[in-house]
Amino acid sequence: MDPAVKAAIATIPEDAWEMIEYTDSIRDEATGQLISKAEVAEVAFTAFRSRKKAERVDGRLVVRRIPDLNPNKVEQPTLFDVYRHHAFFTTTDKTTMGTVAADKTHRGHAIIEQVHADLKGGPLAHLPSGVFTANSAWLVLAVIAFNLTRAAGLIADRAGRLARATTATIRRTLISVPARLARSARRITLHLPEAWPWQTAFERLFTATHAPPPAAAS
Repeated sequence: MDPAVKAAIATIPEDAWEMIEYTDSIRDEATGQLISKAEVAEVAFTAFRSRKKAERVDGRLVVRRIPDLNPNKVEQPTLFDVYRHHAFFTTTDKTTMGTVAADKTHRGHAIIEQVHADLKGGPLAHLPSGVFTANSAWLVLAVIAFNLTRAAGLIADRAGRLARATTATIRRTLISVPARLARSARRITLHLPEAWPWQTAFERLFTATHAPPPAAAS
């Protein structure tokens, strides 16, 4: 959001904004709140204008705006709506990808980049090795572990923090648990930490994964 981008956004007429609703709510980067709707518009934009003419790039500035709901920013109601803007630049022709489609594609890229960051902070930090087949096998195992870990977090805490937590957080809270196994009378007892804040989530996950299989339909 440099001065050139802000100036370009200011030229977008009010009737150019188009309302969109998200099937899956997205999390606002600034406030952390879940957003189910927003407005999008676009304006022609030239990138790298400080360079010589041959190096400038013409394209589109696609902008998503949402109401500023940060209560610490405005102490009293304002006379007009206050918005925060999120913009990105693309050279894709509008006839190929409209404003709404471009915004959807951009949000999809943001999601996969979060997955990449999660994997790079875990098993992919050990890549690459000098053997291609070893890299391939390690990547497959990393993705399997990632999917299972995220599924565990969702089962354990569907409406809470673990449902959207990174795999590192799930490993720390549900997997790397300072527990102890005890055997008595041919039974195994798992002793978990006392006053453990993740007890309810762990019990929910344990119950779901160790439940008997569903009865076959007759």
